[in-house]
Amino acid sequence: MENTIKRSVVFYLVPNFSMIAFSTAIEPLRLANRLQEQPSYQWHLASFDGEPVSASNGVQVSVDKSLKQERETLLGSKRPSMLLVCSGTNVEEHENKTLFAYLRENKNQGVIVGGLCTGAYMLAAAGMLDNKRCAIHWENLPGFTERFPKIDVYADLYEMEDGVCTCAGGTASLDMMLSIIGEDHGQELVNQVCEQALTDRVRNPQDRQRLPLRARLGVQNAKVLSIIEYMEANITEPLPLVEIANYVGLSRRQIERLFQNHMGRSPARYYLEVRLDRARHLLMQSSLPVVEVAIASGFISASHFSKCYRELYGKSPLQERG
Repeated sequence: MENTIKRSVVFYLVPNFSMIAFSTAIEPLRLANRLQEQPSYQWHLASFDGEPVSASNGVQVSVDKSLKQERETLLGSKRPSMLLVCSGTNVEEHENKTLFAYLRENKNQGVIVGGLCTGAYMLAAAGMLDNKRCAIHWENLPGFTERFPKIDVYADLYEMEDGVCTCAGGTASLDMMLSIIGEDHGQELVNQVCEQALTDRVRNPQDRQRLPLRARLGVQNAKVLSIIEYMEANITEPLPLVEIANYVGLSRRQIERLFQNHMGRSPARYYLEVRLDRARHLLMQSSLPVVEVAIASGFISASHFSKCYRELYGKSPLQERG
């Protein structure tokens, strides 16, 4: 069987990793092996200390090797062909210089290095995403862009470039791994894996992560949707309503009426809620100081930000983070 192995994959698990991102990455490899006369994928799991790792859903997963053992393997002839870092919530709490060095060592040895879910954060912190496109889960996008402003990050499903791949997590891991299987064995095997996994297609890398606004909000009015998209694209420096009115070709009074009819509140109130929602994600998905979260969400003072946040969520920004 040894001669039939096409890819040897290491899954490096970070505490609180996303189980759905991990399982939808490893299962396509298992299915591909099952469907071939001679299996061509093998894998093993690793953690920092070689001890079991708890996923964000509380399930503990045993691993095969520690980071130290993986680094020793990398020096020999049995190095892997791919390394995937799988992480999830609070990823910044697990930054580690030894891990960063290991990631760079793999890349220098010709190993494909990737990140699942928030794994892109680890790759970015290791300096491996400079001048590259990368993908990360939409919920982590605000915090990522604040921490790494020079990296081209997108709310894509996955990105693969120059031996580095990043994936937004969730079921997007399935799409990325199917794409890799397609490169290795062609579309026929991909179709067979899809049939086994009960999925009807492989999504394109640039397919949207989130539901369209129309479905997400249950709003059908095209003008209202256009205004909301414009608001979401201008959070750090909120736009005056008169500028939004000029953008969509309506009067201020018409916009006020549309939002009351379709959203049940004024456009100013809705815009404020959009900015506070961004702030909430920054508080929960990054370690930015509260004052920087306020500025990134379009507030000119931390006190005004805290007041608005408490009114909407019933707790202060510090309590939310705590």
